Order: sequence, then structure tokens, then C-alpha cells
Amino acid sequence: MRIALFITCLADTLYPEVGRATVKVLERLGVEVAFPKEQTCCGQMHHNAGYAEEAHGLAERFATVFAGYDAVVSPSASCVGHVRELLHDLPGDAPEVASRTWELSQFLVEQLKVVDVGASFEGRLAYHPTCHSLRVLSVGDAPLQLLRAVAGLELAPLATPDECCGFGGTFAIRNPDVSTAMLADKLADIARSGADAVCACDASCLMQIRGGLERAGSPIRALHLAEVLERLPQ
Repeated sequence: MRIALFITCLADTLYPEVGRATVKVLERLGVEVAFPKEQTCCGQMHHNAGYAEEAHGLAERFATVFAGYDAVVSPSASCVGHVRELLHDLPGDAPEVASRTWELSQFLVEQLKVVDVGASFEGRLAYHPTCHSLRVLSVGDAPLQLLRAVAGLELAPLATPDECCGFGGTFAIRNPDVSTAMLADKLADIARSGADAVCACDASCLMQIRGGLERAGSPIRALHLAEVLERLPQ
């Protein structure tokens, strides 16, 4: 199987280690990974900000760049959710490309039928289901299935896992006070769980959570799911 990695803007510019971890996990499972250098933003930021014409142009470009692969895989439920929704209504091959675009955990569990990727993680970890993974993609418990199979990992359940962290893309900018209050609730929930680290399927939400943890001087780490699955036994 030959797949294309859709890295997303945030991973490309701020969290390249997430992209590298995604590739390592997929290649460990025998998947051939290509990286189309022509890829750009999928248009989610433009769409959310009200620039529909620009967003559609980027969506059409996405469909062209990623055509011809068995699947497109990304470490972002948010961007994949946007791609599936926006490309679905475009002409030509766009809907078909959208149907082959997957968030990492969904691809591993639903397409490859794999839950144990041979990973190892020592410590207690909380999983934060991001809004897009829950409400747009409906990934279900795919991330949890993968985490339960990680050797040495102890899951730390959150009391209110389905509550938003307050990021919400432009929401955090336009409504900073509400966003900060929501983040405070999320950080308190993570702290109460006794977790050594927290992980999610979106670097955007992890950026929000990591910033809050660092400002509070917390020792709790914020990791992407791919970074957890990448780790091999020592």
C-alpha cells in the first residue's frame, strides 16, 4: 500500500516531530509513505475565517496533489474532518480523494486493522478526545484501542474527556477569556487524573494544552498520539 502523508500547516511549521513519528509508525507496519512536496494548507483556516473562495481553491488543489494514492493519512483529525467535508461537494475526483483521506488512528484501526503497533511507553497517560475527532470524524475509541495496546502504558481516565480545551482555531483568538477559562477546566481535569502526560490526535489542541501546562509550571507533558505510538521498547 502506498499512502501520502498530509502533514498540515501546524505540524510542518511547529511540530515536525509529529510528522516524523507518523511516518515511522506507518513504515514499521510495512506501509510505503510518500510526501507530495506540492501540498499546501487544506484551507481550513480560510474557511473558518469566512474566506470561502480561497478555501475552495485550496481544497481543489488538495484534491489534485493527493490524487493517485491508495490513501492520504494525516496526524490531524481537525484538518481531515475539514477535507472530508469541503471536498465532498466539489466536482471531479475531489469526493473520491476525500473518501480516502484518513486521520492516523482511524487509518490504523479501521483500514489496516491494527491496534498493536509494537510501541512501549512507561508512565500514566491521559487521552484528550479533540472536538473534531469526536464530533466531525467520529473516530470513536480507535485512539484508545491503540493506547491500550502500548506496553507499559497506564491510562489515566479524565472525568470530563469530551469537554473542549478551548482552542477551537480562531475561537481562542476571538474569545480569549472564554478560551482561557475552558483551558483551565481541562488542565484541572488532567491534573486530577494523576497523569504524567496527556495525548491527543490534534497538534492544535495540544498546542493550547501544552501552553497552559508550561505557563503553570506543570511537569505533565503534552504528546501527540503519533509520538506515543512511535516509541519502541528499550
